[in-house]
Amino acid sequence: MTERSPGDPAGAVRLPGAHRPVALVTGPTSGIGKAYATRLAALGYDLVLVARDADRLAALAHEVEVHYGARAELLPADLARPDDRERVGERLGRGVEFLVNNAGFGTAGEFWTLDPGHLQSQLDVNVTAVMQLTRAALPPMLHAANGTVVNVASLAGLIPGRGSTYSASKAYVVSFSQGLAGGLAGTGVRVQALCPGLVRTEFHQRAGLDPAAAPLRPRALRGGAWLSVDEVVAGSLRDLERDRVISVPGVQYKAIAAVAGLLPRSVQTRLNRGIFNARGRT
Repeated sequence: MTERSPGDPAGAVRLPGAHRPVALVTGPTSGIGKAYATRLAALGYDLVLVARDADRLAALAHEVEVHYGARAELLPADLARPDDRERVGERLGRGVEFLVNNAGFGTAGEFWTLDPGHLQSQLDVNVTAVMQLTRAALPPMLHAANGTVVNVASLAGLIPGRGSTYSASKAYVVSFSQGLAGGLAGTGVRVQALCPGLVRTEFHQRAGLDPAAAPLRPRALRGGAWLSVDEVVAGSLRDLERDRVISVPGVQYKAIAAVAGLLPRSVQTRLNRGIFNARGRT
């Protein structure tokens, strides 16, 4: 028998004796992952935090405990490593109500110049981890008839042209999430592909890219290209409540995504380069 307490997050199901639902977030030490983790803590979730940097995980755990009374379980892990993905998968197999597959990275340099091992690591984190962790999370969610999976993709996954492997990896996440959502219809488990455009995070620094380099802006972005991480998370949560599988935060990016699907592939590629200044990134 399950129970729900007043004030629980929408859809959260309690096991007898439990007090708060649990959310697992990968890549939560900065950017969208951190914004999602703190927002979920504010909504009443305890957290399982997964990232490589144990010190930053500990700092975030302290922050959410002090500000929101949330407990945090720390899982230092490198999701490019099979054994670490297996450890995180085992934790998901014990049950969480909310999974945010946020960890991912891009890189600077043309595809043919980069180390093959580095390219493989990018796909292991951006694609393989998303697939394996989602697979691990679903059985207990389905058993409880309740759960949410947010897979952080990118507008680059909807509009080809932002490099090669990065854009391709995010296109996989979008297609994977769409197909999975169809299969899960009516089960009580929601899946979303979150597709932000330009967001001020540490992503560019880690990829060796210059965020200060202003991208060329199509008309739809002349009012401002950059979103904050809080705007992205708020848009994602609104779209979850509306059962939208593809979430594109920001009216400017919604307009671009809607128009892009009607354009020839060559024009889509130029549009993507205009937004993201994609030359030299993979």
